[in-house]
Order: sequence, then C-alpha cells, then structure tokens
Amino acid sequence: MNLRLDETGFGSLKIFQNPEEFCYGVDAVLLAGFAAEAAAKKRRQCKIMDLGTGTGIVPLILSHKTEADFIGGIEVQKNSWRIAVKNAEYNNLTDRLRFFHSDVKGFGRGNGKGTFDVVTSNPPYTAGAGGIESSNKAKSIARHETTASLDDFVRTASVLLRDKGDFYMVHRPTRLVDICTSCRRHHLEPKELCFVSGKPFEKSNIILIHCTKYGNPELRILDPLFVHNEDGSYSQEILKLYEKLP
Repeated sequence: MNLRLDETGFGSLKIFQNPEEFCYGVDAVLLAGFAAEAAAKKRRQCKIMDLGTGTGIVPLILSHKTEADFIGGIEVQKNSWRIAVKNAEYNNLTDRLRFFHSDVKGFGRGNGKGTFDVVTSNPPYTAGAGGIESSNKAKSIARHETTASLDDFVRTASVLLRDKGDFYMVHRPTRLVDICTSCRRHHLEPKELCFVSGKPFEKSNIILIHCTKYGNPELRILDPLFVHNEDGSYSQEILKLYEKLP
C-alpha cells in the first residue's frame, strides 16, 4: 500500500491514508465534532462505536475530544481496517481504540449488544447501485451501499446502543426521509438536525442528525452551519471545530 502520513490538526494526532483509495473529508470532522460534546458529558467509562470507520479518523478525533475509555470502529474493507489498526498503534492509542474487520450488518448480534453509550456513522451516501460508481473498488464501497444499506447501519446502531444512548450520523439531505423512517423503525428517535452548506445561502449538501434510542418524539432544527465564508475562508464554526478558535 502507498501510504501517506498526514497531520489531523487535532493535537499531535497523525493518520496514515492511502491516497489511491478513500481519504477522509470534512464530513468525518463534522460528525466527530457533533458527537463529541454529548460524549464528553457522559461518564469517563463512556463506550463509543463508529460504523464504517474507514481508516479510523472519527475514533481518532473522538479520542482527542473526549475521555471515553473505549472507542471502537467497524470497517468492512480489509486494507482500510489494517490502516486503522496501524493508526491506533502509531498514535499510542491501542489502550482506548479497537478496530473490527466486519460487515456492519453482521455486527452487534453477539458483540456488545446494548452496551454502547454513543454510536457514530459516516455511511456510504448513495443507495444501492445508484449514481456513478467509481472504477476504484475501494472508493465505490466507501461511497455506495454495496455491502450494507442505510437501514443496516441504523439497525446495527440501535442494536449496539443502550436505552437512551445516542446515535450521530452524517449524510445527504436527499436521504433525509429514508433516514428518519429507518431510525423510527429501529427505535432511534430523531432529536436534532443540522443542515450544512458550502457557503451562506447555498443549498445544503450535508446533514448531521442526532437520535436517541427510545427517546421522546421532538425534533429540534439547529442553526445552519457553513463550511466557508463568502470569500472562501473557513467559517468561525469550522475554525472552532478544528480548534483554531476558542
């Protein structure tokens, strides 16, 4: 594998990535920041699981932003899983981070059922074989629901969470109805929704959703978030997320 070592911008954490396959983007950073505040409020023994973890960026960021003593990640692609394990070792986090090579839809039936406080996920955005598939198999699996569907991710999150546990996901606005329908089917009540745009007044291209297992029905729409200002510079919200501002 042609690996590249990158700075994450979060403390001294670094991440190995294969530029020929799928590298993480702002979506993963948004997800980690969205989940971190809630996870930080839980007890130190908080247990977190990330579904479709790739090379482990969300667990890495959460290890920096929270004191959770166990942060797991599930990844179906063997190369990505091996890199995630390498990232935990390189950053001396093997006592807190553990990665599992598994299909999401086959995980949770006998592994940690009902034991996690927080589950996060940055799943493939495109349903089934929809959209234009990449000729690169690794990128195609990361972007398309080739091995597990949106409903599989939601169902596994529900199985892993303890009652009143929290589920955080980043996805596309076009899948919002599918997301809410699936979440309610699996007893994950949508509680917060944030629309994310590239710049002010642009259409949202990302959503962040927070659900609570067996939560009461009440959805709060959060203030919209913009990645860039009109001049192309990063917005204050993003700078805070990257810890460039207090």
